[in-house]
Amino acid sequence: MSENTIVLTQDNFAAEVLKSDIPVLVDFWAPWCGPCKMLGPTIDEIAAEKAGSFKVCKLNVDDNQDIAAKYGVMSIPTIILFKCGEVVEQMVGNQIKAHILSRIDPLLG
Repeated sequence: MSENTIVLTQDNFAAEVLKSDIPVLVDFWAPWCGPCKMLGPTIDEIAAEKAGSFKVCKLNVDDNQDIAAKYGVMSIPTIILFKCGEVVEQMVGNQIKAHILSRIDPLLG
């Protein structure tokens, strides 16, 4: 995991995501999930490239089932993009980097 990636918990979710003054990508994942492991390096690359302008976070659904349920995460990996505390985009399954970036870039304007 990149040093630019924030690990989310019940304790810091609101502060890091809902009250963030910059857009946030949350990767809902679990350690036993094969597609999640494949997506991990892509998420780390995005975290490094977008540091300062976009926050990248990871939320282990096994440890934070209440948050996953609140956002309707039924399968993983799921990526949810937040802006001003609101969900603006949701992607389910392993995604290619270009597709994720195509969803992030409009939020930076």
